Amino acid sequence: MNILKRPGLFLGVLLWAANPVAAQTTNTLPATPTNTAPVVSEEPAARAWSFSAWVYTYLVPDSRDYAQPTITADRGWLHLEARYNYEALDTGSAWVGYNLGGGKKLAWELTPMLGGVFGETTGIAPAYKGSLSWWKLELYSEGEYVVDTGDSSGNFFYNWSELTLAPVEWLRVGMVTQRTRLYQTDREIQRGLLVGLSYKAVGFTTYVFNPDESRPTVVLAVGVNF
Repeated sequence: MNILKRPGLFLGVLLWAANPVAAQTTNTLPATPTNTAPVVSEEPAARAWSFSAWVYTYLVPDSRDYAQPTITADRGWLHLEARYNYEALDTGSAWVGYNLGGGKKLAWELTPMLGGVFGETTGIAPAYKGSLSWWKLELYSEGEYVVDTGDSSGNFFYNWSELTLAPVEWLRVGMVTQRTRLYQTDREIQRGLLVGLSYKAVGFTTYVFNPDESRPTVVLAVGVNF
């Protein structure tokens, strides 16, 4: 057959030769590497555990210096916590709580808790932990009311509150208040200043209570979140 005598057929052959890709079968699937690892869906953040461990070292004038460790574990709504030397020296406490939270520009968190106290002081204690965050400001507070099952005169409301400003991610400064019966003080509510530094998951904070006194109480806190 002389294709030169059939212009349409001749033009079709030229187009086919100039664009060989178009000649490929259109229903052929693109090849994929067979050794590609399968995509594994990430576990929802609400179901993953998170932990923290902190130690607060109290340097108290005219009194015994001591360390107060706190360990927490959270998974979704569940909050677990253990403390030592918080309500009294040589005294431990264990807690279970329910995590709540919400908000965007004004973010809030609240964890109502119930705990048992054992050691030099024994009892039960309803408690809370909560925070409000806006811009670079944060208000944090924790409190517990210890019902002393051995001596009702030992019933007491403990509180620790902070108001802080974080001008940069790794620095926070602010004010702190504390109400405690663990050591004797002339002030029912102690007031102070704080400076905190952080690097990745590690944090260090210095608290100075009653800075107007000649010998203030100093608290050094170091911890890690993971």
